[in-house]
Amino acid sequence: MAPFSRTSRMHPDPSASPSPIPPDALAALARPEVQKLAARMAQDGFSQAFRLTLDEDDEGRVRGVEALASALRNWGAAGESTDACGLRLALVVAGLDQWGVAYSQAFGLAAIPGLSELLGALRTGLDPQQEARFHQQFAAIDATEGNAIDFKIELRRGIHLALWHAMIAGDEREQAKAILAHLAGMMFALIRAMPELGWRLVADALAHIQIRCLAEGLAADGLAREMNEALFAALSAGLPAPQRDRIMAHSAQAVLAWQQARRTPPAGPVH
Repeated sequence: MAPFSRTSRMHPDPSASPSPIPPDALAALARPEVQKLAARMAQDGFSQAFRLTLDEDDEGRVRGVEALASALRNWGAAGESTDACGLRLALVVAGLDQWGVAYSQAFGLAAIPGLSELLGALRTGLDPQQEARFHQQFAAIDATEGNAIDFKIELRRGIHLALWHAMIAGDEREQAKAILAHLAGMMFALIRAMPELGWRLVADALAHIQIRCLAEGLAADGLAREMNEALFAALSAGLPAPQRDRIMAHSAQAVLAWQQARRTPPAGPVH
């Protein structure tokens, strides 16, 4: 279920005109499904690099990072053109970097050796032309808000949900409050950095949080419920009223659509 995407045009006021989403100048090089896959590969790559850092000795970590880097490089090289290959690699690197920053700041990590080694390995071996294309495509991702928007939505959803799960899973109040503060801060920063589309990404994350709560019975009581309610309260208090109302309305619409889809029987022949 993906409440928001480039083609999503939901708005809280039926009389209001939908706000247009800027065009994705990179869509010709990476279709939406490729962008989403890049975000998921970055998430998986970060998870593996993080586990290698925690669970392996230096030799085992290096072997694991080499294998992981090889798989990601092969995927990057499977683009339909040299520019597409450069964009694939740039998306994965950008995603890995954002996962690393989010976790380092949320959990006070000075370094994640496996991730640093993975990022270095992905760049090793690029010839000057490949390096130039990589830098060009890396810069293009954030050149405008609409560029690689499907990647940005999928990536941010994964990061926000992972931190939210960490926030509600623990039984130490101070740690949960620290993650809460960081997660809310990330969402505020995203809205500031992306004035046109950032609110959509935050609404998407909030919708998925509510869907997880409903589908899996999460954050139903105790500290988990308290922290979950505190997150929504912090966002409500910290956002201007029109922006808050728009985010909450879009999130609520997405959750309602999910609930209605669950109640609707699948179409098929009647016997």
